[in-house]
Amino acid sequence: MSKHFDALETRSADQRAADLAQALPAQIARAQAAAGYAASLQGVDPAAVTSAQALAALPVLRKSALVAAQAEAAPFGGLTTRPAGGFDHVFQSPGPIYEPGRTAPDWWRMGRFLHALGIGAGDIVHNCFSYHFVPAGMMFESGARAVGAAVFPAGTGQTELQVRAAADIGTTAYAGTPDYLKVILDKADEIGVKLGITRAAVGGGALFPSLRQEYADRGITCRQCYATADLGNIAYESEAMEGMIVDEGVIVEIVRPGTGDQVAEGEVGEVVVTSLNPDYPLIRFATGDLSAVMAGTSPCGRSNLRIKGWMGRADQTTKIKGMFVRPEQVADFVSRHQEVSRARVVATREGEMDVMTVRVETRAANPKLYEGTLLDTLKLRGKVELVPPGTLPNDGKVIEDLRSYD
Repeated sequence: MSKHFDALETRSADQRAADLAQALPAQIARAQAAAGYAASLQGVDPAAVTSAQALAALPVLRKSALVAAQAEAAPFGGLTTRPAGGFDHVFQSPGPIYEPGRTAPDWWRMGRFLHALGIGAGDIVHNCFSYHFVPAGMMFESGARAVGAAVFPAGTGQTELQVRAAADIGTTAYAGTPDYLKVILDKADEIGVKLGITRAAVGGGALFPSLRQEYADRGITCRQCYATADLGNIAYESEAMEGMIVDEGVIVEIVRPGTGDQVAEGEVGEVVVTSLNPDYPLIRFATGDLSAVMAGTSPCGRSNLRIKGWMGRADQTTKIKGMFVRPEQVADFVSRHQEVSRARVVATREGEMDVMTVRVETRAANPKLYEGTLLDTLKLRGKVELVPPGTLPNDGKVIEDLRSYD
């Protein structure tokens, strides 16, 4: 297997800038032709936007604006260059937010990440990302196809059957959220089955150092990518294990949260991404995630910009068990019960697993009254803790993340 996925990864700074000067004006022109960009890109000369510096003068598109645009022009807010029927898939993520998908080769650009992990022809990937509603399962399947690996479309649940399948077919690699692999491995130990998984491609949640070490102790190399349903792969870890290398199909800026102003190298700010995908030209899309640019280039030979990886959220939106929980979802939960004055979602860790506790201000005494609404609004199961009205801190928080990322 070649060390690098393609020649794009090792371009010189001059070649990268020259290529960007060709690709960026064409992408801006595509976006201008989409109805959803008619106002925000009005008057912009695409030929003048030839660098990341010039790009920084354009307005930022926030996720909240994306939701509003989709409400006005379903399903994609007029931001795609082809109609919904011109795509192969339409997905729905929490919000709801709708995303397009195609079966074109490596459309979400996950192949580069899997190749960097050493996954390729002859491998069988146990894909535990969901194939239901959200695009994650298809994203990783597309990446596996790009590197010539076979896929077992596992999804989540039925853990004992997953263990049996992985053993029977000779699974060599895992794809999924960081902590679900531990569930599979623990079940395999419990029933006395030996698995052949040696590599794990993870995303959709924080990879805690203790969990990565536990996998290493089991002989499994575990690396993570930073990807979203809207943008596909944004950055990924390589064998150098020094931050994350930005994917070749996007342009990443780090800006001061709430603005579009770039921050200094090394300063923590919000990740803003411009996609070079011709079908879905998201321009300066604010992810709501925090990160920082790292100085220099990776010792592995890949020459693109590096970021420090996911460093939290610029807003209160928090990823728990691989799913985003948003303040508006908490508000929806409260609104469905007249006797509830406030609620607070608390994210913690127990035994290398995410735990969600929802503290509910109410005079009610039976937590089961709220379990169904909790699943309906937050799309996750969690513990309900009832507290008297006036008990929760008056700090404006509705989501509190108590997990340690050190």
